[in-house]
Amino acid sequence: MYLMRIGAAGSEKPVVRVSDESYVDVSDLVSDFDESFFSRGGLEALRGPVAERIASNAVSPFAGERVGAPIARPHQILCIGLNYSDHAAETGQAVPAEPILFTKSPNTLVGPNDDVRIPRGSTKPDWEVELGIVIGKRTSYLDSVDDARDAIAGFVVVNDVSERAFQIERGGQWSKGKSAETFNPAGPWLVTPDEIDDVLSLGMWLDVNGVRRQTGSTSTMIFDPYFIVHYLSQFLVLEPGDLINTGTPPGVGMGFKPPIWLQAGDVIELGIDGLGVQRQTVIAPRP
Repeated sequence: MYLMRIGAAGSEKPVVRVSDESYVDVSDLVSDFDESFFSRGGLEALRGPVAERIASNAVSPFAGERVGAPIARPHQILCIGLNYSDHAAETGQAVPAEPILFTKSPNTLVGPNDDVRIPRGSTKPDWEVELGIVIGKRTSYLDSVDDARDAIAGFVVVNDVSERAFQIERGGQWSKGKSAETFNPAGPWLVTPDEIDDVLSLGMWLDVNGVRRQTGSTSTMIFDPYFIVHYLSQFLVLEPGDLINTGTPPGVGMGFKPPIWLQAGDVIELGIDGLGVQRQTVIAPRP
């Protein structure tokens, strides 16, 4: 299934995408794609009713509605740094022996086509196309990497927007460069694992103002999604609906010589095979 949330920010309704033109409204069956939905087995419970509605042609056409993030605000957004060896090289850092973990404020989550706002005092805003993992059930101390498959509700496209001066030059942990408002566009869909042939061979790309900046594949991850979920479960409890950003391939702004930073008016377009496409306009800081 392809879970979506459409409507005005803060008033999105849950739907299931049928095609680029149509969807099934499931707002009478579930209140939202949130912790409660995932924890009570909502994904499996939806399959039958959605199939029946598609068979009876009880579908609705998209009519230009805003697309929100495909999940409601999670308990936490966890991020893995330097998870592509070629990205580590472009930043001048060593390939990590274990996943580098940092957090991102949950209120950074926005829709895939919402504006990205540059924060006050920013001098080095940057882009990062990433594969996101959505957790499907409360998870801790998984026994094996294979067990992680049952803990994953689905996958999403995310843009892990970053402010490199805040992240690198202001001391402390990376989160301050990752947690400005609008810094985590997600979606357009949450894609359940059964819809993906091989999550470890998905092409990834990102353009800025029509110029290709990132080209990569999940096949070059250092730590794959299942390893990451198993690994994190040894240190903390993963809650239903939590989001994990799994790292970016090369081509980020800080990797160019000289670096290229986002400016107000820039347009970012990005996507991952089978998971959809995003488009954001960069806007100026709040006055």
